[in-house]
Amino acid sequence: MANVFATGATGSIGTAVLRALVARGHNVTALTRSQSARQKVASAGACPYAGDLRAPDDWARKAVTHDAIVHLASTLDDDMADADDRTVAALLDAAKRVTHRPRLIYTGGCWLYGATGEIVADEEHPFDPLPAFAWMTRNAKRLLATAAFSTAVIHPAIVYHEAGGAFDSFIRAARQKQAIEIWGHGDTRWPLIHRRDLADIYCTMVQRPDLIGHFNAVAEEGVRVRLIADHIAEHFGTSKPHRILASDVLIAEHGDWALGPTLDQQMSGDKLRRLLGWTPAIPDFRKADLLSN
Repeated sequence: MANVFATGATGSIGTAVLRALVARGHNVTALTRSQSARQKVASAGACPYAGDLRAPDDWARKAVTHDAIVHLASTLDDDMADADDRTVAALLDAAKRVTHRPRLIYTGGCWLYGATGEIVADEEHPFDPLPAFAWMTRNAKRLLATAAFSTAVIHPAIVYHEAGGAFDSFIRAARQKQAIEIWGHGDTRWPLIHRRDLADIYCTMVQRPDLIGHFNAVAEEGVRVRLIADHIAEHFGTSKPHRILASDVLIAEHGDWALGPTLDQQMSGDKLRRLLGWTPAIPDFRKADLLSN
């Protein structure tokens, strides 16, 4: 049992991580900004801590008193780089005031590898991040360089779950008998992992402070986006052809981050499988219970 401080615990991934940590018997304190978030955290069996990701000094001092910190949060706004820079700086400063060495799980992502094409990227593959997410590689490097924390950087594959996750727009369109929009190209490959499997990895890594460095969290190395869309369309009986949206259209509408889903990627999760003896409970997205009517 560990005392764990979590950010982003009410987000898409964090919700599952919080549930899994509590289920394993850990005492979890979660950063919350709103009353609704505090209610969600409390109902999950954890302790809410009022604070703002953009003002990290207070909650960082609280976080480092715990055995482990799981950092999942991002503002997902134009200031997300600045907010994370300040968070990392505050954690490093706060760590000077404690005598123990907290475990820190930092979250990166598959898009930091850029397009890999026919190469299956492992943890030795060089990073080539989209400019919108380059701050992740910078801050991961800062945290791995310090002895103040036992740091592991987890790079999740594209995450889906019961309510959709990365597949949400596909499922929503198919339910409404509309054409599914594919960003970039149908032959683009996405590495995949179900949210429950990813949560299991986070929980296990909290308990393994000896594992330091970068770790890919992957169940399927690379699945063609067209196959994902076909499977979802078939389930809901949608016969309309998929609609392909070009990169320039996506950038104009959503900004540079929209290039992420267009990256043709393959990613290996062999390192974690070997070190943890881990195997995904859902090794094939077609077996997931996410398409029930």
